[in-house]
Amino acid sequence: MANSQAKLRLTFGDCTLGVAGAGFEYLFSFDKHGLESLNYGGRQWCYRPPRPAFWRATTDNDRGMHFDVTSAQWLGADLFSPVTAQSVVIDGEPVPLPIAPVNNQWSRPLSAGQVAVSFTYQTATVPSTRVAVTYTVGPGGIMTVRVRFTGNAALPELPVFGWRLIVPTPASGFTYTGLSDETYPDRMAGGAFGTYQVTGMPVTPYVRPQDCGVHMQTSALTVTRATTQNNADHQQTSFGLRVGMVDNAPFAFSCLPYTPAELENATHPNELPPVRRTVLTIMGAVRGVGGIDTWGSDVEPPYRLSAAVDREFAFTVQPA
Repeated sequence: MANSQAKLRLTFGDCTLGVAGAGFEYLFSFDKHGLESLNYGGRQWCYRPPRPAFWRATTDNDRGMHFDVTSAQWLGADLFSPVTAQSVVIDGEPVPLPIAPVNNQWSRPLSAGQVAVSFTYQTATVPSTRVAVTYTVGPGGIMTVRVRFTGNAALPELPVFGWRLIVPTPASGFTYTGLSDETYPDRMAGGAFGTYQVTGMPVTPYVRPQDCGVHMQTSALTVTRATTQNNADHQQTSFGLRVGMVDNAPFAFSCLPYTPAELENATHPNELPPVRRTVLTIMGAVRGVGGIDTWGSDVEPPYRLSAAVDREFAFTVQPA
């Protein structure tokens, strides 16, 4: 562990590890199994600990070729996959989980140059496989999130492979650098690369709600909010969360007011619940939408997501 000149302040609690610095605070929970608090400048970005994303709401084309049936296990995995292993590495040194009585030895103030916290999920599928999410916090508070999927050829094709953050209040909009408009792996030809500003969180007005709003080949994203759940917060200025690519590898994302399950449950737009949150999904890979016809043709092979191969992607998170 580093001396007091380091930039990260560490606080060990019962089943928690706090990592803080100028303008940022992260709280990792080992009983809630994830990143419990993502706080920038006193504003909270976590409504609940983020999780791996395996499901996107099925489209008319998905239902036409029964992909919703053949890959239904991934909906259960998206909602219910448990954490089976957790680890903490501080300045390259593995340390025991900060659970009493071990955490008592760290009651004094501590600091470090880098902290990495990992959560390994066992997918709620038959057979199961593993997905590891590692949060690495470095100098200045920039957090790198790396998601690793262990392939299993006995599992059905994936709808999506990503990371999902539920934000406490609705976004007022987002700005991104990537392809224009809504794009999917097999719907990119009409997209023009540039920087675009979007007001609110648009939901495509399909007769039956379904997945929408994916943006491919993104290098940078800023989500902006103007409200919090803190009644004592009277600041009028907007504030943002920035997501960036790692190793020049673009990501895909969607920023919607509904979870995939909420979209899946609604048979008409009027059945969608009132807008309360922001559902931000960062994707390393997403299945294409097809559209050859709506009565059985599968998505073309290059745009499917086989579960047989190992997959990994990473991105950074920091205040805008």
